[in-house]
Amino acid sequence: MADLTGRVTLAGRRAPSRVVFGPHVTNLGRGRDISDRHVAYYARRAAGGAGIVVCETASVHPSDWPYERAPLAADCGPGWAAVADACRPHGTLVLAGLGHTGGQGSSAYSQHALWAPSGVADAVNREMPMVMEQPQIDELADGFAAAARTAAAAGLDGVDVDAGPSSLLRQFASGLTNHRDDDYGTDRLLLLRRVLGAVRRVLGDDRVLALRLSCDELAPWAGITPDHAAATVAELAPLVDLLTVVRGGPFSASAERPGAYTPPMANLELCRQMREAAGGRTLVALQGSVVDPVAAQGALDDGVADLVEMTRAQIADARLVGLVRRGEADRVRPCLLCNQACQVRDSRNPLVSCVVDPRSGHESTEPLDVDVDARWADQAGRADQTGQADQAGRAGDAGPGHGPDVLVVGAGPAGLECARVLALGGARVEVRDRCARAGGTLRRAAVGPGRERLATLVDWLEHECLTLGVTLSLGNDVTGDDLAAADAAGRVVVLATGSRPAPPAWRSGPGTVVVDALEVLGAHPDDLVPGAVAVHDPVGGPVGVGIAEWLAGAGRSVSVVTPDPVAGTLLSLAGDLADANTRLQRAGVTRELRARLVAVGDGGADVVDVWTGEARRVACDVLVDCGHRLPDDGLAADRPGTLRAGDCVAPRTALEAVLEGRRAAAAVAPVPVPFPAPGRGPDRGRTIAVGAR
Repeated sequence: MADLTGRVTLAGRRAPSRVVFGPHVTNLGRGRDISDRHVAYYARRAAGGAGIVVCETASVHPSDWPYERAPLAADCGPGWAAVADACRPHGTLVLAGLGHTGGQGSSAYSQHALWAPSGVADAVNREMPMVMEQPQIDELADGFAAAARTAAAAGLDGVDVDAGPSSLLRQFASGLTNHRDDDYGTDRLLLLRRVLGAVRRVLGDDRVLALRLSCDELAPWAGITPDHAAATVAELAPLVDLLTVVRGGPFSASAERPGAYTPPMANLELCRQMREAAGGRTLVALQGSVVDPVAAQGALDDGVADLVEMTRAQIADARLVGLVRRGEADRVRPCLLCNQACQVRDSRNPLVSCVVDPRSGHESTEPLDVDVDARWADQAGRADQTGQADQAGRAGDAGPGHGPDVLVVGAGPAGLECARVLALGGARVEVRDRCARAGGTLRRAAVGPGRERLATLVDWLEHECLTLGVTLSLGNDVTGDDLAAADAAGRVVVLATGSRPAPPAWRSGPGTVVVDALEVLGAHPDDLVPGAVAVHDPVGGPVGVGIAEWLAGAGRSVSVVTPDPVAGTLLSLAGDLADANTRLQRAGVTRELRARLVAVGDGGADVVDVWTGEARRVACDVLVDCGHRLPDDGLAADRPGTLRAGDCVAPRTALEAVLEGRRAAAAVAPVPVPFPAPGRGPDRGRTIAVGAR
């Protein structure tokens, strides 16, 4: 039986676990090279136990420049070598991701026409590509070989060839995009076989050749279907050492990395079919929202796969494999599958990060590259080598009582994260909240399809706080007198009191009930007065769309009123915009677009078109206000200068709440780190302040 944390051999090289950290856009690049931020990012996952790290996919030819900081293989030699050096002490195998996005790329940076097998404009970028002729095809194959040669010279363990949803190799393999009448059209796998052969000749048999293959484009009228893919896998399996089964194509690119609306382990049966087709001639990796270690182990036990790709899970918690190995799977930070901070392919060029662990992507900016779990990571590594756990180094073993006495007001994600970090440093911490349950706004927002998973973050934070000895005083409102008493007792106060509704910017009359979004989420759909519901969403984020779906699913007549030309416009940042509007359409939700709300009453809402000023009326017995909120800063107003975190500073997302909770903890007291991070021997015994993340 394959053990998730056990060793596995590929091309004669042994990986320390069966967990893969797969390739993904990070925006961590320096120019088109792999940067020191990449190195720290990958090294942290290797230290946490990842068996294989696949670096961000690098373009194998200058014609491909899909986003500003996209790596170019010809420039990546020094960076790849640095990643290999950083990961080697942990035994992790490092592969170079190699690819070319072809017609699904962008000409914005290269200022040259896109390459593609046929003149088919992409559904997303709408660019008409040039049709590749034999010279370009030869250059492409040579580019893959040259990139593999660079990776081998840099000391990497192999390469991962991309034939996934957004790749030129998939475009050649698919009838959706390959309409050629030459050899590369009559045999659509010809180019892929040629590339794999060229790369194998460069690597030899003692380095890993992995293939990332789209096995279902979700377009059965002309695209790759599972049955087609099974035949492809049967043919290609002997040519590769590892096959990663992925899903998606030009009309379904989000299927490769779906959000929480798609159940975890989405590719389970697809991977099972492909592994059967492979017939044991190559190892097969399961990909597709694999975020739960127990479910991942179950897939191995059931023979679905030989390895599991848990990329987002390890962005959320770099220690995942080590925690599972130590029997502490319940301490793994949960991945929310929200894509809110790890999906970074957009015009803002944000750096990869994570809602539940904002340090992800910012490893190299920490003081001495030490985070609040450095003690654990150092001891875990030494325990793995010696077989004996040194309990003195585990985070929190010092217990509460060795640091300042802190009162945190508010048990939302900001307050809980602040308390957790302080307790890790030995502080005595009490968290008070007026609500009977911890979690704040985030717990109340965890309602409806695809949103229940949000509660796992506050559940984890609450569990960690209790494990570390934090006192949770729930259902306990805090007054100014309480804060004065805390001052008198010498306690440090941190305010994480959340937000409150903003005054309405529209006229309100009788005949229509106006309720705040959080009030609705804290109730049941049947608790609302009968009649038509209008969800007012001037923000365009996930809350308005989520409430509309939830209420429509309960049988209510629902409309979404938004000033934007499309509902949920900010969902584009998480890759859910098209899918969300499809769900609204199927649920029967009416979308009142380009509509500015001016008044409610008498069973309706008066709106005007933001472009033309034309007035219209929307049926509305209940208006749910999903607009911007204001800080709940009543206590802060009486105590200028008191530390604050999260929505009571400015209402935003869970990412900022967790991040500011850490920053508040760092401002209260440094976290003593009795053991150094790996490679920091001279700093043993120093007190390291928690960094900005």
